Amino acid sequence: MILSSREIIRRLNDQGRDGALVIRPYGSECQQPASYDLRVAEDTVLKTGSCTLAHTLEWVELPSDIAGTIRTRSSYGRRGVMVTAGFVDPGFRGQLTLGLVNMGEETVHLKMNDRVVQLILHQVLGADLTYEGRYQDSKGVVRAR
Repeated sequence: MILSSREIIRRLNDQGRDGALVIRPYGSECQQPASYDLRVAEDTVLKTGSCTLAHTLEWVELPSDIAGTIRTRSSYGRRGVMVTAGFVDPGFRGQLTLGLVNMGEETVHLKMNDRVVQLILHQVLGADLTYEGRYQDSKGVVRAR
């Protein structure tokens, strides 16, 4: 099941509860009906035909019963920008590193705070494992380890 905006906001407001959903800083302009737009943390240039690593402005913490899928927002997809590695496991904490590939015909300039990707949140039924991998508590761009 994909979480609706109402459910995302409800889960964000459970901050005192163990295992709460965290998206910080939260911007109401980023909230969509069934997703949340994530912003890039710094100006970034996406050259044609290359993969560029960028990171989100937001710090994200997913509880054990929520996983995330990352998709390029359609306005950037129409320009040829695609995101790689688009899954976030339950239990992940940190800023998300985005592999952005520009398959379009022109260089794309991203400005800090541009909403480039959307995070779709999914309920995980019977959750028993959480992410404890090498990218836990990521800050900034994190290259492959």
